[in-house]
Amino acid sequence: MTAGDAAALDAYSAAVVEVAEKLAPSVANLRLVARRRDGRLVTTGAGSAIVLSSDGLLLTSAHVVAGPPADPAPRDGVASFTDGRELPFDVVGADPLSELAVLRTHDGGLTPAELGDAADLRVGQLVVAIGNPNGFAGSVTAGVVSALGRSLPARGNGIRRMISDVIQTDAALNPGNSGGALADSRCRVVGVNTAVAGVGLGLAVPINSATRAIIGALISEGRVRRAYVGIAGSARPLPPEARQAWGPADCVELIEITPGSPAARAGLHPADLLVEIAGRRVASISDLQRFLHEDVIGLRLTTIVLRDGRERRLQLVPADLTDQQEIAA
Repeated sequence: MTAGDAAALDAYSAAVVEVAEKLAPSVANLRLVARRRDGRLVTTGAGSAIVLSSDGLLLTSAHVVAGPPADPAPRDGVASFTDGRELPFDVVGADPLSELAVLRTHDGGLTPAELGDAADLRVGQLVVAIGNPNGFAGSVTAGVVSALGRSLPARGNGIRRMISDVIQTDAALNPGNSGGALADSRCRVVGVNTAVAGVGLGLAVPINSATRAIIGALISEGRVRRAYVGIAGSARPLPPEARQAWGPADCVELIEITPGSPAARAGLHPADLLVEIAGRRVASISDLQRFLHEDVIGLRLTTIVLRDGRERRLQLVPADLTDQQEIAA
């Protein structure tokens, strides 16, 4: 090994050690508990969490604190820290559609992590994962950003949705890492580890402007409001005769319209080709999901679809997603 190779290895090691030492106090080991019929408390699950504030707010993955399918209500538990403290926590709010949840411990004096911005990440960049895989508290693994812009399917209360801009990393993740920190070499948390996609492949929900807004909503309201229209669809190329007017980008073919939904009330039909909402071009389901935020609930949105080769303008009024029970998309 040359002197240059040794220096590079030392720099790599120094970066990982610095991240581990700085962030370890800010990552908690979670134990989920439930009370049996005989009154005894039993551990029902485990995971990790990231300290958001010194007064006890923690960030984790929604599936970590979710109950079983028969009773999916979020579960409380105990958070353990590297200084030996074990603090009970309760769930402030959980959002399965973003895979994020906020918890609160019943104590202060915690060490908050610094949140970064995943928008600044580059493929090949060093990242460090800290969590509690298989119950081994404070475990550290390192790797690189393998890919950006991945999608992760999420589901909650009958709702299906894709989480976009997910980070893919080759830093080793195992059961128990979920909810833990994915950090850059400057010790900033840029993602929340959430899934193992395969051998050597892990996924993390990014910390960015969108997820910061979700975290803020969970803290202030305990839930996230989203607009809902009630369609299922998929991207497809525009017919050749429509490309002159709408350009080469795809459109969304509507496959299913939920009865009684805002889409049904607006007059949308299966097989319609959705090309525009409120002046914004729609080329994919992700485009539609990004548009359906809280601010458009209750607004009349001019929606353009192609039906039998002709443009039709319809008035679509999104409803509050949290008020719906059965949703197609």
